Amino acid sequence: MRLRYRGAVSQPKQRARSAQDKQLRRMALLDAARELAIEQGVREVTLAAVTARVGLHPSAVRRYFESREELLLELAEQGWADWRDRLVTGLNDAHGLSAEQIADLVSGSLEQLPLFCDLLTHVVLSLEGAVRLERARRYKIAASAAYDTMTQALVGADADLDRQGAQTLLTAAMSCAAYLFQLSRPSATLRQLYTEQPRWAHDALRFREQLTSLLTAVTLGARQHA
Repeated sequence: MRLRYRGAVSQPKQRARSAQDKQLRRMALLDAARELAIEQGVREVTLAAVTARVGLHPSAVRRYFESREELLLELAEQGWADWRDRLVTGLNDAHGLSAEQIADLVSGSLEQLPLFCDLLTHVVLSLEGAVRLERARRYKIAASAAYDTMTQALVGADADLDRQGAQTLLTAAMSCAAYLFQLSRPSATLRQLYTEQPRWAHDALRFREQLTSLLTAVTLGARQHA
């Protein structure tokens, strides 16, 4: 069900003229999309809902983003920077960690970014393939740079991981986080089923515990091949 917004401005605001005004308007659209995605999930975000929350006519968003996919891809790009910063900060003073400690640190950095975990699924399914080539290229460059920085941080953390092992761990973290996040946000129908059959919900709703367990196994395997 789509959320109906109360108090939305009925008439579009004055068109942004200066470069600063345009940047502020762009950031307002991103903030609105972020709020809606957190509240309802990425799949429910529409341009109409975003512009309604900001108080703009739906056509106004085209001056800043060509499509819903481009808008959401921008949030995904920001998510990569957030994940990089959280993980690198967590690894700064970490040395001689066990496999489970490394896994918990990685899973904890992702647990703090639920929107990014949600976006990881949609980036692959629809977002990056639905934008212009140059925009997709810019996303890939930013994501790859963040990935490389995190790889180097893991290698340098005295975690008994070589570059290939660190990359394996990060790739597993991305894939598992995307899947487990979707499981951990069940629909009304599934919530009812889980109430009736609690054992079905046991694993589905334990995002961090499940992710840490899987990444611990990956880390142990990566260390053996280092």
